[in-house]
Amino acid sequence: MTAEQEQRDAPSKVAAWPSFGRGEEQSDVELVKGYTKAAEQGDADAQFYLGQMYEQGRGVEQSGGEAVNWYTKAAEQGDADAQYNLGLMYDKGRGVEQCDVEAVKWYTKAAEQGDAEAQFCLGWMTEQGRGVEQSDGEAVKWYTKAAEQGDAGAQSRLGLMHVQGQGVDQSDVEAAMWYTKAAEQGVAAAQSRLGLMHVQGRGVEQSDVEAVKWYTRAAEQGDAAAQSNLGRMYEQGHGVEQSNVEAVKWYTKAAEQGGAFAQVCLGLMYERGRGVEQSDVEAVKWYTKAAEQGDATAQFCLGLMYDQGHGVEESVGEAAVKWYTKAAEQGLAVAQSNLGEMYDQGRGVEQSDVEAVKWYTRAAEQGDVVAQFYLGRMYEQGRGVEQSDGEAVNWYTKAAEQGDAVAQSELGLMYAQGYGVEQSNVKAAKWYTKAAEQGEVVAQFYLGRMYKQGRGVEQSDGEAVNWYTKAAEQGFAVAQYNLGLMYDKGRGVERSDVDAAMWYTKAAEQGFAVAQSNLGVMYDQGRGVEQSDVEAVKWYTKAAEQGVAAAQYNLGLMYNQGHGVEQSDFEAVKWYTKAAEQEHANAQNSLGSSYDLGQGIEKSDHLAFVWYSRSADRGHGGALFNLALMYEVGLDVVQDRAEALDLYRRAADG
Repeated sequence: MTAEQEQRDAPSKVAAWPSFGRGEEQSDVELVKGYTKAAEQGDADAQFYLGQMYEQGRGVEQSGGEAVNWYTKAAEQGDADAQYNLGLMYDKGRGVEQCDVEAVKWYTKAAEQGDAEAQFCLGWMTEQGRGVEQSDGEAVKWYTKAAEQGDAGAQSRLGLMHVQGQGVDQSDVEAAMWYTKAAEQGVAAAQSRLGLMHVQGRGVEQSDVEAVKWYTRAAEQGDAAAQSNLGRMYEQGHGVEQSNVEAVKWYTKAAEQGGAFAQVCLGLMYERGRGVEQSDVEAVKWYTKAAEQGDATAQFCLGLMYDQGHGVEESVGEAAVKWYTKAAEQGLAVAQSNLGEMYDQGRGVEQSDVEAVKWYTRAAEQGDVVAQFYLGRMYEQGRGVEQSDGEAVNWYTKAAEQGDAVAQSELGLMYAQGYGVEQSNVKAAKWYTKAAEQGEVVAQFYLGRMYKQGRGVEQSDGEAVNWYTKAAEQGFAVAQYNLGLMYDKGRGVERSDVDAAMWYTKAAEQGFAVAQSNLGVMYDQGRGVEQSDVEAVKWYTKAAEQGVAAAQYNLGLMYNQGHGVEQSDFEAVKWYTKAAEQEHANAQNSLGSSYDLGQGIEKSDHLAFVWYSRSADRGHGGALFNLALMYEVGLDVVQDRAEALDLYRRAADG
């Protein structure tokens, strides 16, 4: 039932009451007595009035059946008012079995006599196809007849028909004209719709001020749509001074009438604490009301509250999935994206890469930037879909072109490595730059490295330092380490042991192994920090345990020399071995020496020769010299003074 139709719901048309007698005021009982006498003699007017008395229970016991009886007698004599009221009785099923066909029959008779209200009702029945074949054209015909007589409901409905192009050529101008006529007569629905026409500048000059004027008139009559829209105008400060308090006031009025849009808006106001004391609980309450009406936005918001554990006792993944699914199935992209994440991570639902890809795809195809990025990642990793770097690039590009910094960074990486696209350092640098300028930390690091190496951009240590610094200040460990190196070597910045040690420390404290190794060296040498063998051993150990060969070797030296730790040839050999097995030349020579001297391990000329040889193959001068000695005296090898002499020369040249 439309707002225009509701005004026809009750009562039936009422005419002025004629009196009987000498003109003095008469009671309802006396009126009924007089009407009855005249009605029984066939007076159509008296029959109509008597029908009204029975319908309203005035001067007689209320009886819809008797009302229908007397309306029928008058209607059959051609009384238009009675025909209209009789149509209404059949329409509403009051005093008679509801019957659309009979309603249309009597509305038609009255309408053909020019009764405006009957014309409106006949238009409505025709538009709805109730009791008559549906016809927008016929509906417009009868609405127009009623509207031209000033029937406000018909004017309002006729405006809507013009807006929608139902039964008539679409015309915003005509719509606005009819809405205005109805609105000026106080029809709330028309006032609300006219407000919207002014907001959109359809059929009238765009004017937020005029929109607020009409929304206010309708809202004050209780029109829920107008209350919602008026709340939005106050929230946004359009056509009226911005006021979150007023926005909440009008949203609340509409929400309490069941308006789903207002309920969502009110939930948001509570969630954000705008115009009302912040309350996640109240937000959940209003989201729930709207969500249960099927509002997709509310379903998403409610899912998010459950997902984050806001306004509910705790995070409930199952409930989040339930509401995300409802919104996603209605096509809401952001809900589809979040639902994809739930399946991706197995939160609130059994983990499923296939389902994740399904929902990411639906959202991505609608342009959801987050879903496009995640879908690209799924293709890159071959999760839930056949692995395809080309498809990964496709989706990363879509997200990147929308300005998603992480996607831009990933796209830069794809170009840098030539995955799914022709390798291009220039394009890699381009996308890294876009992401880096948005503060994306990984891109800032990679861009710094591109400048350091002169790949895709003109080589510039200064720019490298610039981008390393930006990433390092965001706590990115590898950037902190590289920035430390730049200060350590004085590249792109004035050399500074203090700054080098500071950045090595930041990276080392995050567990970055190479930085831990370098920081150990700084403490070992007293560069940029106070010299401390104990601190050196501490950081060498951390790095060595992560497999850094240089740290393993240096830690072996500390044990060998008893610096910062109790002297132990056994521990020294242990760490020399780990580093030597990673082809660390110094460690191989030291391990050879340990076997040669039998320090920390059983003496073995053979193993000494093996490790000296491996180190010498890498050009280590000390190992070449030690190997020469073994050839000179013939230890674990046939004595060969010529070979020894050659090795001595190579050691000296090194």
